[in-house]
Amino acid sequence: MSKNIWIINEYAGNPKYGMTLRHFYLAKEFEKLGWKTNTISASYSHILDSYPENKENQNYFDENIEGLDFTWIKVFKYRSSSDYKRILKWFYFSFRLFFVGRYVKNKPDYILCSPTAPFCFIPAYYLKWKYKAKIIFEVRDIWPLSLIEIGSFSKYHPFILLMRMVELFAIHKADFLVSNLQFYSNYLKENKIKRTATWISNAIYLEELNNTEALNPALEALLPKAKFIVGYTGKLGLSNAMSYLIEAAKLIQQEDIYFVIVGNGEEKEKLKAQAKELQNICFVDAIPKSQIPAILAKFDLCYIGWNREKLYNYGVSPNKIYDYMYAEKPILHSIHLQEELVSLAQCGLRVEEENPEAIAKGILDLYHLSPEERLVMGKKGKEFVLKNFTYSELAKRYIDLLESTN
Repeated sequence: MSKNIWIINEYAGNPKYGMTLRHFYLAKEFEKLGWKTNTISASYSHILDSYPENKENQNYFDENIEGLDFTWIKVFKYRSSSDYKRILKWFYFSFRLFFVGRYVKNKPDYILCSPTAPFCFIPAYYLKWKYKAKIIFEVRDIWPLSLIEIGSFSKYHPFILLMRMVELFAIHKADFLVSNLQFYSNYLKENKIKRTATWISNAIYLEELNNTEALNPALEALLPKAKFIVGYTGKLGLSNAMSYLIEAAKLIQQEDIYFVIVGNGEEKEKLKAQAKELQNICFVDAIPKSQIPAILAKFDLCYIGWNREKLYNYGVSPNKIYDYMYAEKPILHSIHLQEELVSLAQCGLRVEEENPEAIAKGILDLYHLSPEERLVMGKKGKEFVLKNFTYSELAKRYIDLLESTN
């Protein structure tokens, strides 16, 4: 029998408005499996490229995007991720969420609550009680730990203590715990919480990857034709630790190696200033996701790195790593985590994070392999991602989990 699932994520994206797309892809696959979905999200967030149009200025309004139902909760705009109004928006969205059931036609059998800051779990739990549904608490980022580790907040700050209380409430009250972080259950164990979480990572969406576009000719003209290209695609923020790649580029200027960094973010101008004397690097503005496979095809090596934070002991699940694997490119992963995906797939090298010398050595080690050896690495990555990390496979795991208690 068909089931209804509400997906609550105030940062939910879709191809019409932009990132992030995890729940759009899951909803597509849920519906293929006979489950009806409704995604409930905020009308504004700083990570979207554009925003749904609220013509009648309603507090709740609906939209169907590629056959999927969305309910938008009207919220106010803010300047950036660090704007204090973003915090106010969390509470405003949570307040409005209490009443969203009046506007969603299909009542839920399951509620998938996937917040950043965990406050919206409280109204989601109320909705669970109201509709006698089961609720999933999905952890994509561990908050408030992320604010403590990366934002340098004291764990005794009153706001952090409040967030921690809500986090613990969600962990204990959820019918199901899910995380895209491979070792989130270790976090629970370290905090003496007697629960485990099911790992359901991010993945690739094959339908999208089979509908790609060629690179803009002007962009393609920027890429060198006879060099070994080390490439990066994605956000340029603090958490992406790109300054260490710039420093590595300084160490290997004499080699026939060129660095191409594709993306936007708050650190971009600082990174460009750091690299201003270098002749072996270029920065490219973010490109449509449909063109990502085309630019990855131009790279000889793909890079991803992190800062040295305890937070990453519990795993990472960046979308770009799955795109890199599908592109059949060897990957250099700068992270301390031992059982990370590149090592598991044997599709590249892992090196120490925040270490330009180690990053430079890793690049040179892969550069000195034969093209055939790098091709073997790339093929292992693609085989690994197709076997384990497609959204069709992850949706089946989700449904199997939810039906396991019926």
